[in-house]
Parts: sequence; C-alpha cells; structure tokens
Amino acid sequence: MRIRSPARLPLAGAPWWLLCLVLSLPLQAAEVVYVRAGQLLDVERGRLLSDHAVLVRDGRIASIGPAVTLPPPPGADIRDLSGYTVLPGLMDAHVHLVGDASLHGYAGLGESLPAATLHGARNARTTLDAGFTTVRNLGAPGYADVALRDAIAAGVVPGPRVLAAGLGIGITGGHCADNNLLPYEDGARGDGVADGPWEARRKVRQNVKFGADVIKVCSTGGVMSRGTEVGAPQFTLEELRAVVDEAHSHGRKVASHAHGATGIRNALDAGVDSIEHASFIDDAGIALARRNGAVLVMDIYTTEYILGEGATAGILPESLEKERRTGHVQRENFTRALRAGVPMAFGSDAGVYPHGRNARQFARMVEFGMTPLQAIQAATLHTARLFGIEHDTGVLREGFVADLIAIQGDPLDDVSRLEDVRFVMKAGHVHRDETVR
Repeated sequence: MRIRSPARLPLAGAPWWLLCLVLSLPLQAAEVVYVRAGQLLDVERGRLLSDHAVLVRDGRIASIGPAVTLPPPPGADIRDLSGYTVLPGLMDAHVHLVGDASLHGYAGLGESLPAATLHGARNARTTLDAGFTTVRNLGAPGYADVALRDAIAAGVVPGPRVLAAGLGIGITGGHCADNNLLPYEDGARGDGVADGPWEARRKVRQNVKFGADVIKVCSTGGVMSRGTEVGAPQFTLEELRAVVDEAHSHGRKVASHAHGATGIRNALDAGVDSIEHASFIDDAGIALARRNGAVLVMDIYTTEYILGEGATAGILPESLEKERRTGHVQRENFTRALRAGVPMAFGSDAGVYPHGRNARQFARMVEFGMTPLQAIQAATLHTARLFGIEHDTGVLREGFVADLIAIQGDPLDDVSRLEDVRFVMKAGHVHRDETVR
C-alpha cells in the first residue's frame, strides 16, 4: 500500500470549535525541506555516510547524496543537522496507545472509553516525540485505535502512522478479549470474545467492517490478564485457522499473542503472520516459524518495568508472579531464535509501561544477541516488511516517504543513543527539532 501524506482538513462551513482546533495545530511543513546530516545511516548496508544531505519534496525523499554535490534549492526549509546522525524513522510492531498506561489491574476499571481515547492522543504524540513514526496498535476497546489512526492521518492530532487492530479476539475467560476482573453477577462479556470457528470468523469480519488494518488473536493466556495461565493454549487449531483464513481473505495479516509452546505451534500451523511475545517457544516452534517465514515480535524490555515498577503501578500480584516465571525464559529464547535465523521485528508492548520508553528495548536486543545494526534493522526495514510497506518506507531512499530522525553520536557504537532522539520528521513534516539553538 502507498503511504499518503496527512490530508488537510476542509474548513469551509466547519463549526467554530473545529476551526479553533485546526488553527491551534502546528503549521504544515514547507513544500521543500533540506536536511544536512553530519552522518547518515544506511540501514540496508550498515554504513555511516559522512556529510550527506536529504532533499524532501511534498513529503517524499527527492534526492540523497553528499552535501557538496547536493546544495539546498532556493526557498527550502534548511535543517542543519551536521552535528547529528540521521536515520530512518523507527517502527514499533506492538503498542497499546489507547488508555492511561499508569492504570493497571483494578484501577483501570474506572477509565471510560472517552478518557482512554484522550490518553491515546497524548500517548501518540509522546511516541512520535520518541522517534517512532509508524506503529502497530494491537488491540483497543471500541475501535478507539481506528479513530485515533484517522485523526492522526487527518492532522487533527499529532502522532505516528498507525496500523490499527481494533478488538483483540480471544476466548471466553481468556487473555485480550474478555474482562476477568468483574464478578459473574455483572454479566460482563468482552467485546472481542469468540467461541467456535464461525464466531471467530464473525469477529474478524466485524473488525474489518469497522476499519482494522490487522487482526490480533490471542492463542495463549497472558501475564497481565487475571485468571489465565500464561502458557496455556487458547482457541483450538480449527478456530485459529478460521481466524487466519478469514483475515487473509480480506487482505489482513494476523498477529498472534502467544507465550506457550503449544499455543505458538497452533498459531503457526494456522498460518499467522507474526507471533507476539513468543516467551516459551521451543525448537519445533522455532523451526516452524522459520519454515513459514513468520516473524517473532519479542518484547524483552517489559520484564524490567513489570518486576521493577509494576507493584507500585498497581499490577496484580498474580501478574507479577507470572512475569517472574516468564521474563528470563523469553530472553533466553530470544537468543535461541535469533541464532536460528527466525525473522524478527521490533515490538515493545508500550502501554504496559509508559509510552516514550520504547527505545529502551534496543539495548536489551543487543545484550541478548543482536548487533546494534540488527536491532536498528528490526525497527526499520524488517518491521516495514512485516507491515507490508517496505516499498514505501523503512529506509532512506529516493522516492520513499520522508520519515527520518536524528540523534547525537554513533548508534552502531552505542545503540542506547536511540533513547534520546533530537529531531523527528514524519512524511516531510518536521514534528520536533531540539537541535536548534
């Protein structure tokens, strides 16, 4: 699919409140932007190119080359980043933008959908501030992530480009779809609950109807859900095949939340496109993922937040206990899967912890086996490939969407430098520039 620059809102006949909102937004980017980079990271070849320039026209990269051979055209908006390293905008394949990330466990029961959506708008801006120009939001109540995606695309609120999943699909009493915090007499049933193949197909069709870009299904229990065993399978293979078949028939990829080995294999046998978390993946699962070309999205930073700050944040004791059994095994299996050559994308699960910390995962990916370049590629060209937008973004190349960020120093020497992004451009629009003195 082609990525379009954010559309301008039509103002003729608009109500006064919409006019005030639009007038309060940052001005649109100049038509031509000239970025001079002290160093430019070619993520495809792993090269740092000194004193290069990027010329942007109408939101796309028009030219890239040595600054001496590519001078700024008259009237261009010139951004001098000669003291910085420029690289493609980052991507996160697993976030939860909607909701207050400080509300965990029973504290979250009092959050209304409008309140959660307003927090989502703030979280989106924070995520873009951190250098993540494209994200995949894996599950939100009431299709709030679809609304947020559209508001960002229309220029109503700032944020990354969003691929929205709508409702996560799961079983009665399972992870991601049902509400297990409320008692029986409340009669609560999660909006994403589906039992049986035809009900699973119906939920996929409902998500497609209301605008989902990707389908999320939960194939095992989870750490953060009350009453589920983190490794226990959810859905039968027949049900999972129904989800995948229906989703693929509508041109949607399927992301499967799966911690346990059996649930991972079931999801892979059903043909899912990515496995989220993959904590207890075994040798058979690794081999199957590699054979299918399925992508692993392993959130190996979250364990530090859950076990370090989770109790204070209201995470249930049950969830803390499950994380103690899960986090170290997940990291060991990250290393095993990496060595086996399974494709990997960058996914942080931001929303479990406060947004904007997404880049902390890079250092953990390096600690557990990746080179800095591999970690950066996971969050750029490999995640773009998972999203199906690799022909439009993910690298800095002529004709591609102008998503780029700037940091101080060499990320190939110290990947944690990505935790301090100073400049963010999305689709040619300069969203943030902390390099100007």
